Amino acid sequence: MSKVRFEHNVSLKPYNTFGLEAYAKFLSRITSENDLQECFDSSEFKTEKHFILGGGSNLLLVNSIDKLVLKNEIDFLKIIAEDAQSIRISVGAGMNWHQLVQYTVQKNWGGLENLALIPGTVGASPIQNIGAYGSEVKQAIREVSGYDLNTKEFLVFSNNACEFGYRDSVFKRKYLQKFFITNVVFELVKEPSEFTIAYGAIQQELENMGVQKINIANIATAVINIRQSKLPNPKDLGNAGSFFKNPLIANEHYERLRKKYPSLVGHHSDNGVKIAAGWLIEHAGFKGKRNGEVGMHAKQALVLVNYGNATGAALLQHAREVQKCVFKQFDIHLEMEVNIIE
Repeated sequence: MSKVRFEHNVSLKPYNTFGLEAYAKFLSRITSENDLQECFDSSEFKTEKHFILGGGSNLLLVNSIDKLVLKNEIDFLKIIAEDAQSIRISVGAGMNWHQLVQYTVQKNWGGLENLALIPGTVGASPIQNIGAYGSEVKQAIREVSGYDLNTKEFLVFSNNACEFGYRDSVFKRKYLQKFFITNVVFELVKEPSEFTIAYGAIQQELENMGVQKINIANIATAVINIRQSKLPNPKDLGNAGSFFKNPLIANEHYERLRKKYPSLVGHHSDNGVKIAAGWLIEHAGFKGKRNGEVGMHAKQALVLVNYGNATGAALLQHAREVQKCVFKQFDIHLEMEVNIIE
């Protein structure tokens, strides 16, 4: 008897952090590789198009999903290798990301502490190459495993094969909605003595906390404090965190803008200057500006919020208006970080 169930016409409101009402034609909860293999043999899988859903923290649902939604609920953590300096863990893709970070911090395994309180699941972390406060998850990932939904083959991607970039990976391009991640292998540092605290806000918060000796626990606490002071809790105010990527512009473009806007925030790199998208949005007049049920958050202009009864279409329209005005004022195109489902 099949253990895999296919629910029909399921509300996705509890499964997206914008809190938008949308429906899945079918929904199947995948809790193991066996569930997925069983799903492959079903008539629903063979006849319907598929959509992979993790924590729903990086989605803007403009319409319902007229497909079979595969909800990733594979949740486990096991040690697969360790020595005196490091430890490798394999983690189920459906595990809550912040729960994983808290666990590694409690164990004093370094590598993920700067990524505390990022919403979503472990499986979403390599797709987005999530990053914050000077760290990116690619620095800790060794392998990503899962199934190609077209060929039904089990594949393992090395770190290099993931083709990580800024909020980008092969899973957002070639394998977008085609690869079901089952687990991610992380390599972490035991009893770490080196930390990433160059990001100014962390140093300031550690000082505010009165920290004398730095460790990953107080770094994680500092990150949580900073995020909570700036970013709304999706349970209180629907949002998907940072809605736009920080754009990269040419040095010449940056210098021209700096003459007109001396306070412009930018960070030089080998490829140009990365501009703070939040600064651009704020100086285009959108920080805290509300239009009906949508707007950019009052404490962080980078966060698009649903004040309670917004539609996906209204949120998308507001985001496009932000893009339009920022481009008109600064000649910079803001790229959306959140996946738009139309």
